[in-house]
Amino acid sequence: MEQYHQIKEQIIAFSLLSADQLKADAQVKSVFAEFKTLLNEGKIRAAEPSGDGWTVNQWVKQGILVGMKLGVLIESHVDLAGLGSASFIDKDTYPLREFTAADGVRIVPGGSSVRDGAYLAPSVVMMPPAYVNVGGYVDEGSMIDSHALVGSCAQIGKKVHLSAAVQIGGVLEPVGAMPVIIEDEVMVGGNCGIYEGTIVKKRAVIGTGVILNGSTPVYDLVNGTVLRKSAAGPLVIPEGAVVVAGSRQVKGEFAAEHGLSIYTPLIVKYRDERTDSATALESALR
Repeated sequence: MEQYHQIKEQIIAFSLLSADQLKADAQVKSVFAEFKTLLNEGKIRAAEPSGDGWTVNQWVKQGILVGMKLGVLIESHVDLAGLGSASFIDKDTYPLREFTAADGVRIVPGGSSVRDGAYLAPSVVMMPPAYVNVGGYVDEGSMIDSHALVGSCAQIGKKVHLSAAVQIGGVLEPVGAMPVIIEDEVMVGGNCGIYEGTIVKKRAVIGTGVILNGSTPVYDLVNGTVLRKSAAGPLVIPEGAVVVAGSRQVKGEFAAEHGLSIYTPLIVKYRDERTDSATALESALR
């Protein structure tokens, strides 16, 4: 705990310095390396459960940005087995994260990568190609399917399935205090996008093609309510909600004349035995 608070205080102080000042301070590199190690181990997080809600650790985002300012561009090359080599250029402070079998994480061959400073718990599975950005946190038993993205600082709970081509937005750009949070046992269908600090509560099901963000209201057909992001908090999808892509009429004479409608997510039901059966995870895959 003492180490946590010490790192926090140092990172906050470093975040006020310019890139030149950071590079001139001999202490910064060692503190940042320790900060990144704690991220890799899941001991610090961009957001963490707190009672019935979540607490955002804004200083963790500040620490990630310190690494961006501190880093310099370097080249790396990967041999393509007789076809030449592929070159990559990034900040030296954020190489790819390396794993060993002892970590208990399955990263199936085929182009997936995890950036240094992200946490993947034992029994997480990544199918190729997929990507987890710095600050991401993926808990036990979750699967990141092909072409899926876990954006910077996004928090993914236990036994979550991110289906093919799911995009979980990051918090570094555009600037936002709240990362996207997907709680335990959520099923996210293919080609979904969840952005702008949206919180999806436990056991919710997000149907194929659903987009959730701060500007799109969600209509709860079961309870007759409309869920929105507000000045007081992010968009929150309730526990056990089943969300599908829908549409609603656009107001105005022109819209009526042309029969126009606009996309909107709909909560059509809450989880029941039939939903549980349809979305059951296959434990053998983990």
